[in-house]
Amino acid sequence: MKNVEQIYTNCLAQGSYFIESDGEAAVIDPLRETFPYLERAKERGVKIKYIFETHFHADFVSGHLDLAKETGATIIYGPKAETGFEKHEAKDGEEFKVGKLTFRVLHTPGHTPESTTYLLFNEEGKEHAIFTGDTLFIGDVGRPDLAQKATNLTKEDLAGWLFDSLRNKIMTLPDDVIVYPAHGAGSACGKNMSSETWDTLGNQKKTNYALRADMSKDEFIDEVTAGLMPPPQYFAKNAKLNKGGYGSFNDAMDRGLKALSVSEFKNIIDQEDVLLLDVRSRWNFVNGFIPGSLFIGLDGGFAPWVGALIKDLNQKIALVVEEGKEEEAVRRLARVGYDNAIGYLKGGIDAWQSEGEHIDKIETVKVEDFVKSDYNSKPILDVRKPGEFETTHIQNSISMPLDFFGETDFENKFNANESHFIHCRSGYRSTIAASILASKGYNNLVNIIGSFDIIKESGLPVMGSCPSLLPVE
Repeated sequence: MKNVEQIYTNCLAQGSYFIESDGEAAVIDPLRETFPYLERAKERGVKIKYIFETHFHADFVSGHLDLAKETGATIIYGPKAETGFEKHEAKDGEEFKVGKLTFRVLHTPGHTPESTTYLLFNEEGKEHAIFTGDTLFIGDVGRPDLAQKATNLTKEDLAGWLFDSLRNKIMTLPDDVIVYPAHGAGSACGKNMSSETWDTLGNQKKTNYALRADMSKDEFIDEVTAGLMPPPQYFAKNAKLNKGGYGSFNDAMDRGLKALSVSEFKNIIDQEDVLLLDVRSRWNFVNGFIPGSLFIGLDGGFAPWVGALIKDLNQKIALVVEEGKEEEAVRRLARVGYDNAIGYLKGGIDAWQSEGEHIDKIETVKVEDFVKSDYNSKPILDVRKPGEFETTHIQNSISMPLDFFGETDFENKFNANESHFIHCRSGYRSTIAASILASKGYNNLVNIIGSFDIIKESGLPVMGSCPSLLPVE
C-alpha cells in the first residue's frame, strides 16, 4: 500500500511508520527527532492527526512528546498505559480514522503489559497490515523480561500473556496481512530477529519458531525465556523517560553542537564530571587519541553500546568526532536519552596535535597478521558475547564479554604490566574494550581488527576448553 512508509534506522534496528490518507497522517513509534515526520507532512500537504505508540520503548527515547507539541497530534497508547503526560488511553477494539483508513487497537500484552498492536484496514475496509511493536518480530517475538521489575511479574508470567496475545489476537488474522514490527536484527529486544523488516503473517506462521501451530503454552514459555542476555542497563531508564516525559530534543542538539577550541576543550575534560567520548573510526582512534578517551565509534552499534557502558543518562559528554559528523553524534546520543553532550573538539584530533598536546595509541594488528604470528606469545582476551564464545573461540582464550564490563571488575583479574591480545568479531568491540582498559592503565594490549572468520579459517585451534571470567550469578 502506497499509504504506508517504513522509516528504518539501522543504528537502533528500529522501524517507525508514516501512514497517510486524504490529507491526514499517523506516525507509529516515532524517532526522537521530529524532522523526518514534519518534512513528510509538509511535502505531502497532510496533517499529522495521531501518534500511535505500541508500548513504552526501552531501547530508545521516542519522539511522541516533541512531535505532539509541534503538530497538535494526539498521542495514543493502548490499555494499561499510565503516563506522566496527556495522552489518549485506547480501549481494546477501539478504532481511529486517518483519512479513508481505519486503525483498530489490539491489546497484545506480553512484551510489556501495555503492548498494543495496531491493525490497519485499507480504504475498502479489508485488513491490510499490523504494526506489532515488540510483540511480533520477523523471525522472533519480543522478550518478556523487560517489564518484570515494574510489574512484579515473572518473565514466565509475561511470556504466558504473549502466547495468548499471539494466538488469540494476531494469528487469527488473514495470512496476507503484512507484519510491520518495531525492530529487526541487531536489536536487544529479541534474540532471533531477521534482517528483513517486514513480511506477511502467513509466512511468519510457517517460519517463526514462536508461531508454530503445534506449540504448547509451556513449550512457548520455555523457548521464549531461554538464553536471554541481561538487558542493557539503559533500557529501564529509557522506558521511564518514555513513560514520564523528557527534555527537548532541540535543546539537547543546541548544547551538544558547541564547537570548542583546544584550550576550551582541555578545560572541560579536566573536570571530573565530564566524560571524553571519541566516536571516530576504530583505525583512526587506535592511531592517536586523547588520553582517557572512551571509544564508541559511529560506524558500529553506537547507540546500544553508549547505553550499555555509560551508566548515567545525565553524564556530561565532550566529543571527539570526525569533521562533518558532529550533528550525527549528538543526535544519536539523544536518541537513547543522553542529552548532556556539552560540545565537541573543533578541528578534531588534528587540532589537538597541532597545539602540541599529547596523544596515546593502542598497538593494533590486522587479523591477517595475527594468524601468521605466534598467537601463543600472549594471553588472548575474547570480548564477544557469551553465546558467540560458546559457539567457537580460540583455544585457551579468555571470555571477557564487553556487555559485562560495567558489572564486573575484570581489570583487577590481570597484571597491568603483562601484554594481551584482545579481539571480537570485527575489531569494533575490542577497540571499545581496549579504550576502557587503557584508561585504567592497561597499556600493553595488542588489539586485533578484522573478521573473526579469518581466524576460524586460518587453522588456529578453536573450540578448546577455555577459562572464563563471566560474572557469577
